[in-house]
Amino acid sequence: MTQSQIIENTKSFVKQTLQHAEGGHDWFHIQRVYNNAKLIAETENADLFVVELGALLHDIADSKFHDGDETLGPKIASEFLTTQEVPSAVITHVVNIIENISFKGGNEEQQFTSLELDIIQDADRLDALGAIGIARTFNYGGFKERALYDPQIKPDLAMSKETYKASTAPTINHFYEKLLLLKERMNTESGRKIAEERHRYMEHFLEQFYAEWKGEK
Repeated sequence: MTQSQIIENTKSFVKQTLQHAEGGHDWFHIQRVYNNAKLIAETENADLFVVELGALLHDIADSKFHDGDETLGPKIASEFLTTQEVPSAVITHVVNIIENISFKGGNEEQQFTSLELDIIQDADRLDALGAIGIARTFNYGGFKERALYDPQIKPDLAMSKETYKASTAPTINHFYEKLLLLKERMNTESGRKIAEERHRYMEHFLEQFYAEWKGEK
């Protein structure tokens, strides 16, 4: 089986698996991350096969929707790639990417590094920024029945991984606890350039949000 056939099979597998996923973590999110990852990879000396597979499978079973189980996604990805006769070294690399791609709170150390992970992580983080990032944030907040904003509940920038995962804070807090931190955490020059513009867009949104909240506009 050729690499291009494996990629097409992976796309079909992911589409089928995520057909009922929450709107911010569905096939269209995967597609955007996949396209961003390929764009960034054009300026990096990376293994494109690993980048494509990692991008396609990075959210195949997001722990947020599986009772916090962080082992399910890597397991599903590994089992699928084995059926596609993907080399074991590639499967291991993709599994490591899935296990380490997510933002887990401000104090969590990443346990694995590679250029391919850097690229996919940037692509995933870009989808959490800008207009789409804002839309995804409020979509997930609604999915979790969270308040839009509560001035009495301040953002917590010192959360542990466990606290971050268990947080029920208002949606606006998420901008400060994650989204506005991402610009400084981009790994590649291409990712940083795109993140700058999307970061500014979110800052303007927040200014408008607070003005409307206070009845100033």
